[in-house]
Amino acid sequence: MSKHIWFQNKLSSFQIIILGFAGVILLGALLLKLPISTQNGVVTPFSKTLFTATSAVCVTGLIVFDTASYWSCFGQLIILIMIQIGGLGVISVASFLSMLAGRKISLMQRQTMQNALSAPQVGGIVKLTRFIFFASFAIEGIGALLLLPVFMAKYGVKGIWMAVFHSVSAFCNAGFDLMGNQTGQYSSLTSFAGNGYVTLVICLLIMIGGIGFLTWKDIATKKNHFKEYSMQTKVILVTTAILIAVPAVFFFFLDFANEPLKDRICMSVFQAITPRTAGFNTADLNRMSDAGRSVMMLLMLIGGSPGSTAGGMKTTTIAVLFANSIAVFRKRQNANYYGRRIDDGIVKNASTILFMYASFAMLSAIIISISDGIPMQTSMFETFSAIGTVGLTLGITPTLSAVSRFVLILLMFFGRVGGLTIIYAAFSHKDISTLKYPMENITVG
Repeated sequence: MSKHIWFQNKLSSFQIIILGFAGVILLGALLLKLPISTQNGVVTPFSKTLFTATSAVCVTGLIVFDTASYWSCFGQLIILIMIQIGGLGVISVASFLSMLAGRKISLMQRQTMQNALSAPQVGGIVKLTRFIFFASFAIEGIGALLLLPVFMAKYGVKGIWMAVFHSVSAFCNAGFDLMGNQTGQYSSLTSFAGNGYVTLVICLLIMIGGIGFLTWKDIATKKNHFKEYSMQTKVILVTTAILIAVPAVFFFFLDFANEPLKDRICMSVFQAITPRTAGFNTADLNRMSDAGRSVMMLLMLIGGSPGSTAGGMKTTTIAVLFANSIAVFRKRQNANYYGRRIDDGIVKNASTILFMYASFAMLSAIIISISDGIPMQTSMFETFSAIGTVGLTLGITPTLSAVSRFVLILLMFFGRVGGLTIIYAAFSHKDISTLKYPMENITVG
């Protein structure tokens, strides 16, 4: 038996996914250590390149160095490649390269691809992967072309690279930007706060990347016939619309009430979309109200949709929990949407995911607050941003201690790979025991 076959048979698909992400992160961190990766030709400490590589592969956007002013063109290219691999998925990229090389995709590889993409079945997974890659490159290309006139008019020839970089970063929900040399370090897209055109393009890229590959496929197949969409597609589209509209109205009337009307609309919509894992910002987050930042923290925790470039708990998780709450209120036996019953196992998974994300984020915030002496809400904003793979920050990331940075690394990895993936990888042998313990009730609520 060859080592390759032994490796595949020995590890579960979930373990392969985790090792794939970890391997790309480690390689990226080593490449960023090279003097050629920085503008000043210095060797960057491994702890900081590891943080940057994790943030890029996990499409988060938290940074310890300003991307534009610290990293060279080579370093920026490495970061962009890691963003692309992380956004599309390490396993998906490896499988696509195998397809291009003409290699046969084994059943084990197909199962791993299915788990990586959160696909409902193994059948058709190769065609789905091809669709994802060609569609992704086309969308990123169109996004770059749309951004090109604005960036070239403002930054000259360098605008070509900036258009490509920001298109990929937005579509992959990464939040990395190259504005540091132009408008000041860590400025993100604040200089385009009132630019409706750039705001619209970036928002569309973020939303398309964040609704999920399976949703694209369903829409591409069934066009505008909403009734024919799968229940998951309907839930994702409606939940996404609500999670954009409600926060946008909230920000419009509370946080940006003193801005000119055009800026007010652009900033409200943008700040409603970007917290769900994109990480760009057009407003100074430190000037937002505590209530506004709290709403953003909830959006960061929810994140994007399954099988997308986004992280977080996922829109379907919060939708399932909401449906289950309605079922409890109405004393129904099962949660349901659009005339379809949701399996109790899915409700259990959703509850587990919520518990894991909320408890890990809170515990990590306590550690950072104690370790660095930072106010709890500020620490929570950072940890919610990390576990949601968002990248928004109140400016404390570069000043954090090594302990706090390591905590954020773990949160970013957890948020991108997925809580259940890590649990399934750790407990790969399913308990098939039919033993049932005696039942006894316990009072809750």
